[in-house]
Amino acid sequence: ERRTLIDDHRLVYVSEAPVNWCPGLGTVVANEEVTADGRSDRGNFPVFRKNMKQWMMRITTYADRLIDDLDRLDWPEPIKLMQRNWIGRSEGAFVDFASPAGTITVFTTRPDTLFGATFMVLAPEHPLVDALTSDVQQAAVAGYRAAAANKSDLARQEEAKDKTGVFTGGYATNPMNGERIPVWIADYVMMGYGTGAIMAVPCGDQRDFEFARNFGLPIPAILQPPAAWFAERGIAPTADPTDTSAWPEAYAGDGTYVGSSNDSLALDGDRTVAEAKSMTIAWLAANGLGKGTVNYKLRDWLFARQRYWGEPFPIVWDEVGPLALPESVLPVELPELEDFAPQKLDPNDDVTDPATPLTRATEWTTVEIDLGEGVREYRRDLNVMPQWAGSCWYELRYLDPTNEHAFVDPAVEQYWLGPERPGDTGGVDLYVGGVEHAVLHLLYARFWHKVLYDLGHVSSEEPFHRLFNQGYVQAFAYTDERGVYVDAAEVTEADGGYRHDGKPVSREYGKMGKSLRNVVTPDEMCENYGADTFRLYEMAMGPLDASRPWNTRDVVGMQRFLQRLWRNLVDEQTGAVKVSAATADDETRRVLHRTIAGVRADMDALRFNTAIAKLIELNNHVTKLGALPREVAEPLVQMAAPLCPHVAEELWAKLGHDTTITYVPFPVADPAYLS
Repeated sequence: ERRTLIDDHRLVYVSEAPVNWCPGLGTVVANEEVTADGRSDRGNFPVFRKNMKQWMMRITTYADRLIDDLDRLDWPEPIKLMQRNWIGRSEGAFVDFASPAGTITVFTTRPDTLFGATFMVLAPEHPLVDALTSDVQQAAVAGYRAAAANKSDLARQEEAKDKTGVFTGGYATNPMNGERIPVWIADYVMMGYGTGAIMAVPCGDQRDFEFARNFGLPIPAILQPPAAWFAERGIAPTADPTDTSAWPEAYAGDGTYVGSSNDSLALDGDRTVAEAKSMTIAWLAANGLGKGTVNYKLRDWLFARQRYWGEPFPIVWDEVGPLALPESVLPVELPELEDFAPQKLDPNDDVTDPATPLTRATEWTTVEIDLGEGVREYRRDLNVMPQWAGSCWYELRYLDPTNEHAFVDPAVEQYWLGPERPGDTGGVDLYVGGVEHAVLHLLYARFWHKVLYDLGHVSSEEPFHRLFNQGYVQAFAYTDERGVYVDAAEVTEADGGYRHDGKPVSREYGKMGKSLRNVVTPDEMCENYGADTFRLYEMAMGPLDASRPWNTRDVVGMQRFLQRLWRNLVDEQTGAVKVSAATADDETRRVLHRTIAGVRADMDALRFNTAIAKLIELNNHVTKLGALPREVAEPLVQMAAPLCPHVAEELWAKLGHDTTITYVPFPVADPAYLS
């Protein structure tokens, strides 16, 4: 009993939870790995909702800190907003509705509207659905639940506007007025948010309003809108303030409370929403029917996968439950397997449970060890961790990659990532990454880092202090008559259209990626143009944070710039350096120092495209000078070094230097030549 109780409070715990089971992959996938149409983002297989025993991480205990500490980070506001919305902190109340099947608890942010709750909606997976369903409704409920299991959470939310649902045949009691209200199931209600049950107040919630209108359910008003609201919609207030028959939509604003009183709670009249909420929560608590609370949309992190690649859990099992292995036998390493593919099932088989690849390693699946009760045999855990387990902390290992005693020496972490002043979060000075990681890698990494901070392993509270989102590289993609993407490199243009293998294809524009088969590989570009040309073209395409189109033909422009830069310093025929010891004229000095100031500012602001443009202007100016003065040649090469390091290193050596240009300070502009 003690072990079970303690395990229930651990940061990592085992839970019977609804998961996204993908039989076509043979593994569970995270919500973020399921597409809007309910399929896996890898392989495009159907994904089903299924209850399975899984390892979970209690990220929800860090929800407040994950939201509050966003204010301390130098991140783009849209990314902060995405994380705030994903965590979804909201204040409200838990409310208990009695039913013959047991108490149905709901979370609501508007307990003041309880008098207007005229029906309830449960998630199809809610554990009380079976007990609530009447004999007459058994077939309808079973069919609806089966259909909902084939949809992702995202698809269910996006399809909520269609307002599908099925009556269970069961009823619950509204705790405020004792009225008997019907209980429905609908797939827009999720077990993963709140309690998997909602009270429907159709007069104040547009989704519930449309659902009630669609299924002929009552919509009594509990807030009387102001006269202006009726006037804007061309209707007159009814004599009965609770009559909504003429309302074209729900009303969620402030107003006069009506029909919202019982023997011991009187909300009717003019009062603020905050006041009414406070009064209602106090009444619920006093009568043992609910309590005030804070709720989150964020769910605990599903942390197990049924495949081979991934970190094995340092866990063994006995007849009671899981036990952690001692450090003396760590790390646990994956066994060698000849066949490490997941057990792929019929993609439409949503019944068979997964068998992990590690079950094939029969000698590895058990271990004899003394864990305090003498040497005995234990069963190993046969799941592995998701790919996020490594990506959450890899930046820390970069600091101290050869340390065999700790993942990072505390002094090393303090030097590189420690806060520079009181109140700072610390962390990586600058992280450049895509916006697609906003609620995956970036949120998980923040949680992971905070756990390490709480355990005393790091001095920084956040992993990445400054975040910069680069834009997408975009390119044309092509689909055949089936809508299947074909290799863009094999498409030809003819007769005003596009063809692949002689057949017409349709052209579209989107993010360059493997799924669209429009990738131009770096290897191919480096082979044809050189690595420096490739780097320069990518940085010259446009602002770093903007999406921009790829056009291989434009790469030649950067190649010509590098060729001109080389010819300005090196004789094409002899290979001799053309740099002179002569003094540069005043005009050239002004161009040089304005370029130094401009490029330095552009580099600081990550405006690489405009820095390159300034270097091209300077290079064009010195082309007409003949022998290039050394006082111009050296800073020109130094400014080019971060952008085209290979060419710059070669030129630096030709200028007579026997050490690398990498550690040479960046040029500093002379203010005398900037006016």
